Amino acid sequence: MALRKLRSSTVVLGGMGVLAAMITSCGSEPDKRCVDPQTRSKLPSYECKNDSGKGAYYYGGTSKNGKVQGGSFDKSAVERGGFGCSGSSGG
Repeated sequence: MALRKLRSSTVVLGGMGVLAAMITSCGSEPDKRCVDPQTRSKLPSYECKNDSGKGAYYYGGTSKNGKVQGGSFDKSAVERGGFGCSGSSGG
């Protein structure tokens, strides 16, 4: 009888962990990098923080050899949606 109760507790605790992970993923932000919109080369973050900078934020995707790909300049296009979220995914 004790073994059966232990299994039941393990299932409940495991399920709670999965639920917690799904809820917290709802609010996760995509990666953000400062890049040159023309070349997609990574730039220092200060190039995106002021109006005179030549950079723009690029969300999601990956960075390889100093260039970004697979993401978007539109943050809403790459936001991840978790359980119960209305966000969209893609790029």
